Amino acid sequence: MGFFDKLKAGLSKTKNGLMSGINSLFRRGNLDDDFYDELEELLILSDLGGKTSEEIVESLKERVKENKIKDPMEARQALKDIIAEMLGEDVPLDLSTKPSVILVIGVNGAGKTTTIGKLSYQLKNEGKKVLVAAADTFRAAAVDQLQVWCDRAGVDIIKHAEGSDPAAVVFDAMDAAKARNVDVVIVDTAGRLQTKKNLMAELSKISRIVHTKAEDCALEVLIALDATTGQNAVNQAREFNEAADITGIILTKLDSTAKGGIVIPIVNELKVPVKLVTVGEKIDDIQPFIAKDFVDALFDEGGDSK
Repeated sequence: MGFFDKLKAGLSKTKNGLMSGINSLFRRGNLDDDFYDELEELLILSDLGGKTSEEIVESLKERVKENKIKDPMEARQALKDIIAEMLGEDVPLDLSTKPSVILVIGVNGAGKTTTIGKLSYQLKNEGKKVLVAAADTFRAAAVDQLQVWCDRAGVDIIKHAEGSDPAAVVFDAMDAAKARNVDVVIVDTAGRLQTKKNLMAELSKISRIVHTKAEDCALEVLIALDATTGQNAVNQAREFNEAADITGIILTKLDSTAKGGIVIPIVNELKVPVKLVTVGEKIDDIQPFIAKDFVDALFDEGGDSK
């Protein structure tokens, strides 16, 4: 099954719920004030939030007026275009140096550990040598869980005893990466927001070690967000983004939610790209985020073109 088909299947709960209401509105609606009011309400219910929903509706009104659109289904295509534009250009992971480093942050329960396992597996299958640093040393069993996923993915892990200094784990991992000619180091960091000040200090310390050990290396700071939490995911991303220089988002559990629309306000309001999505529980159920495929899958009713 290709990415589009997995995404389409993964978004079925969103489509069968609230998105079906939006598609239905375009099939029966006249492009009048009542139509736009109902559309905005449906977008908000689809977890796009008030700010982003209002922006989308205003953009649609302008486009309909400028292009003299009368056909609601033509307006539906304009809506898809607006959302795709809002999501922006697809931004792949920056793995341009050897080693490249990926720090993964996020609250416990967001799917951080499983995502690291899936990403490790994907990168290994692309021919890259991957090393994982178990720097979430404070949560009971976090290192053990990560070990299980690294074993599944077939990649090495650097770990210390529970309660160790996370920066020390990263220090050893960067040394090991040089010695073993590793392409990508993935760092699992503490799964809690703590205070913003503490989080910033911890991530800054880790970043300094990374750059000391591998000067000018490509460094991604990715936040894992659970799509099922809806607007809470936006709030989490905002809080973490204030404490850390986030370069991208991994949206997890997209297949388990009726709130798939949450991708749109996250990107629009935070101006941080979604780089990866997970759409299943298998180890290969992780893919780069492709905005056009996402929008097509979101609106797909079986007859749309890809």
